[in-house]
Parts: sequence; structure tokens; C-alpha cells
Amino acid sequence: MSIIDNRKAFHDYFIEEKHEAGIVLEGWEVKAIRAGRANIKESYVVIRNGEIFLFGMHITPLASASTHIHADPTRTRKLLLHAHEIDKLIGKVERAGYSLIPLDLHYSKGRVKATVGLAKGKKQYDKREDEKKRDWEREKQRLMRVKA
Repeated sequence: MSIIDNRKAFHDYFIEEKHEAGIVLEGWEVKAIRAGRANIKESYVVIRNGEIFLFGMHITPLASASTHIHADPTRTRKLLLHAHEIDKLIGKVERAGYSLIPLDLHYSKGRVKATVGLAKGKKQYDKREDEKKRDWEREKQRLMRVKA
């Protein structure tokens, strides 16, 4: 079940591969995500020292979260993947010019997971072409409904 989708990522990038990663979260963050107070639109993934981190994901803390913890809504969060997956991603990102983009947050067996996409950037003409295809599909569906 998806919590949040990053639709902007599909507009700005060609998604080549998808990987499911765990996220290291604090208790108040899990509660806020379950309440629907997370945003991944402006977030990005960085590889440092053989580990993968998620930057820029904003989680708005609940008012009733905790009194003794200072909540940082945009802190850097570590993503959890197997070592062979990380090695494969490092190779593609460093050599082939790919980017790592968070695509969505979802639940898997009661845990919050992130889908990270290996992506290549789209040019402006690619975006226009996608929009034309989408419009044509919509128009085709409308014409089929009118005839039926």
C-alpha cells in the first residue's frame, strides 16, 4: 500500500530500475508518516562511503510527538539495501551517469519502505512528447466512450 508517490520523478526522469529499501526512522517519524505528514517531492538520494542516504525528505512532526525530543523534519535518513545492490547502484551512478531518485514510500509487512529508482534525466522535448502521448490516450478513450 503506497503512502506517498513522487509523480514529479516520472515526469523529469526515465526510470530504468526500481529497488525497495528500508529507511532508518525514529519513532516520531513513523507516527507522522502513518498520519500522512511526509513529503518526498524535493528529496534525492546520495551515496557516501558505500552507504546510501536520503536527503530532503520532509516529515512534519505531530503536535503530540514528544516533549523531550527535538524533531528535525528534514534530517538525513539512511537507506538500507543489501551490499551487492549498493555496489551495483554505485557502479551505475558513477560510470553511466544515472541518478538515484526516491519514487514512493509504502508499507511492506508493517514497515515503512522506500522505492528508489535508477533514473536518467529527460530533456524538454522528451517531456513534451510524453505529454502529447498522454493527451492522445485521453482523447482516444473519450472518442471510444462517445461511440459506445
